[in-house]
Amino acid sequence: MSRARADEEEYWHSSKFRAFTFDDEDDELSQLKESKRAVNSLRDIVDDDDDDLERVSWSGEPVGSISWSIKETASSSTSSLEGRDSSLQKGSSSYAAFPKQVSSYSLSSLFKGELCLFLSALSDTGVKNYAPELRRPKAEYKDYSSDWSPKDTVRRMQRGKVCSLERFRSLQDKLVLLDEAVAGHDGNVITAVLIFLKRTLRREILFRELEVRQVALCHLIHFLKETGEQKLLLDLLRLCFFYLSLQLSQYREHLNIQDVEKRREFLKGCIGLPFSAEDTSHIQDHYTLLERQIIIEANDRHLETAGQSEIFRKYPRKASILNMPLVTTLFYSCFYHYTEAEGTFSSPTNLKKTFKIPDKQYVLTALAARAKLRAWDDVDALFTTKNWLGYTKKKAPIGFHRVVEILQRNNAPVQVLQEYVRLVEDVETRLNLATKYKCHDVVIETYRDLKDRIQLTAYKCKVERGSAEEEKINSILNNVVRN
Repeated sequence: MSRARADEEEYWHSSKFRAFTFDDEDDELSQLKESKRAVNSLRDIVDDDDDDLERVSWSGEPVGSISWSIKETASSSTSSLEGRDSSLQKGSSSYAAFPKQVSSYSLSSLFKGELCLFLSALSDTGVKNYAPELRRPKAEYKDYSSDWSPKDTVRRMQRGKVCSLERFRSLQDKLVLLDEAVAGHDGNVITAVLIFLKRTLRREILFRELEVRQVALCHLIHFLKETGEQKLLLDLLRLCFFYLSLQLSQYREHLNIQDVEKRREFLKGCIGLPFSAEDTSHIQDHYTLLERQIIIEANDRHLETAGQSEIFRKYPRKASILNMPLVTTLFYSCFYHYTEAEGTFSSPTNLKKTFKIPDKQYVLTALAARAKLRAWDDVDALFTTKNWLGYTKKKAPIGFHRVVEILQRNNAPVQVLQEYVRLVEDVETRLNLATKYKCHDVVIETYRDLKDRIQLTAYKCKVERGSAEEEKINSILNNVVRN
């Protein structure tokens, strides 16, 4: 039992490794530290590009001397093979391969030799077949190439790719690039292209091209405001104001053209002027309206001359429709062509749809035209709507108080006025209109609904004696007394 215990103690206290001591300077740990320091200072010691420094081997002899070269050559063939065999067969650690005595190798030759052994080992084991060289995709090499079109360049910029704009050297290529950027609707890309154009184009050329590119112009103005380039911003605004004044002067020239066909052709040419999008839309509407007026005028003149239309015989035209404003043209159409189908150029609904006339403006104009003709049925149909259940009710987008005023100006009968005065929702406004236009029935009914006996009695004095209105008031008062 004691022997087994002694064997166990010997097993646990014995070791084939030596204990660490501070006095042992030649142990493997010291060699490891020395090798680590040598590797860390490799760039400072081994520098092939620095010819001014003198290289010294570990033995103290200058690198490149005759004695160093003889020792290097004599030991290179034997040490490399022995080191390779020992490392592959014994499988020892990397630092155990270093000799303990002071070597005559230089640091550069030492690491070059180890590198050659490592590469030769890789070539023998065929590691390259399992770990091929990793390369970037070929598409990545095109980031800085010069074969991207303006459209592709803008598309890559939208995705955050780095693209060089320096390849676009001609003015045409730069303008195509700008147009593609504007078409992409990306403000960052538009601004980036504008910065490139501002740097590579003369100011006069840049301003001239931006004159017809309003979106890019607005982006540049905003960019100059943000960056505080006041001088360039003021020059740009002055030039924009000058061009705008020049365009407006050219547009005003149509007023001096008397011939209608020539004026129409002139307006057609004004559409291409570099106005803003809103102003260009107005000029387009002006041209379309004049073109429509020419067609209506020719047709109505023929009908009036031939006497084939009753409305032209009863209400002869007092002036030509040519060069009239849009509202006047709509009134003319509602007066002479109200019942025409939408497919004709002279139809009011066609004009409303073509020029996007608001409902309020259309109702006001149509009401004035039909009231002037005393077409009360058309007035009634103008405000009558039908819900999804089939019930009808009257609705006015302009308010029934304005309807009453327009009807009164066109001498509408009291019965028609009273019908629309009753539709006014505000009680005070309804009473004022009814009193003003002598709609007695509406006043009496309103006071009755309010149960205002005093006002009803006072209003009795304003109606004629013995009239139907007086009898109606007396009947209401008597019923109130009985109740």
